[in-house]
Amino acid sequence: MAPACDPGVDGPGDNNDPDDRPTPADEWNKKLDARKPDYNAALRIASLRLIGELPTMTQINLVANAADDAGKKAAYEGLVDSFLADPRFSRQMMVYFRDLFRMGGTVNTVDLETAPAFAASLAVANDSYMKLLTATTGTCPTFNAATNTFTAANCANNVTTHAGVLTNPGMNAHFTSNFAFRRVDWVQRTFNCQKFPADLSETPETYGGKLYTGKFPWLSVAGKTNGGRVDFRRPVGGGMSCHNVMNHIAPLFANFNETGQMTAAIAVKTPLGANDLARATDFLPAGEPFAYRLGQATPDLPSLGTAMAADPEVARCAVKRFVNWAQGKEEITTALTLVPDTVIQTQTEAFVASGFKIKDLIRGVFTSDDFVKF
Repeated sequence: MAPACDPGVDGPGDNNDPDDRPTPADEWNKKLDARKPDYNAALRIASLRLIGELPTMTQINLVANAADDAGKKAAYEGLVDSFLADPRFSRQMMVYFRDLFRMGGTVNTVDLETAPAFAASLAVANDSYMKLLTATTGTCPTFNAATNTFTAANCANNVTTHAGVLTNPGMNAHFTSNFAFRRVDWVQRTFNCQKFPADLSETPETYGGKLYTGKFPWLSVAGKTNGGRVDFRRPVGGGMSCHNVMNHIAPLFANFNETGQMTAAIAVKTPLGANDLARATDFLPAGEPFAYRLGQATPDLPSLGTAMAADPEVARCAVKRFVNWAQGKEEITTALTLVPDTVIQTQTEAFVASGFKIKDLIRGVFTSDDFVKF
């Protein structure tokens, strides 16, 4: 009987032995490697995104008539810098953050423009993205569309210490709901690029014959057997796998009423009755702390903002959103236009090193190989 690996047939060096066969090249990597810089094509897209208008003929020729690729690159990057300094960039940032926040205009006399305006003003000033979660003053500016300028202002909704857009009256009014769950869902989608369930355990447990994928202990959330009036501890179907995190955050938003004003008591309703207000024990058993994630207690909204700002996933989410916007892709959580972490690793590292400066991030995205190569 011939040996399992016959040197004359399937031996080393004849490309028949599995250990010797070359790894097939990935076809998508081949296509990516074949891309070439096209700075005029990139210029057209960058101009539309950053100032909302096509480039002028002078700008087109500045790139097209450059002597070589190095000259085209320098001309293109100089024009990107001019777009970022253009007053029209402010307008584009308002459009971007209105879309991201799903807010704008006025509804029931509540101004829904101040949260997008605050975010846009941070971008224009090349300030830290994390101030969206931690800023204590100036979080309700206004935007003048005629002059493309911002006027600083504080939010006036009875909050003792603000936490960026987390305490914004427009956000809390716009996303009001039973148990404040829409506010929590907005925070998760906007800053973590992910729907609930979130923060999944690598070792799921079984309850009632179903897998529970959350990290918080099963009894850390209220149910009908431990003080609550709603059974949130269902393993599937939007149950405990979602609510193990949601219920630890939602009470922090529960005192905002339907117009986004902070009140002294819980102001959100339940589906249990027409005017039935939620109770603290509906969310969590007595003594269970509020928390952003397991082991990260956040007794108030400023501490929630601080915990989120320290979460590497929040930084990655910001980068992914600007990359998708630059490339014309749809919203991450609704269209599932996911961006692998490896694709944005370099940009994320630069973003963190810069102190999370928004305009620097945008420049990096629009001058990256992934943007200028076609």
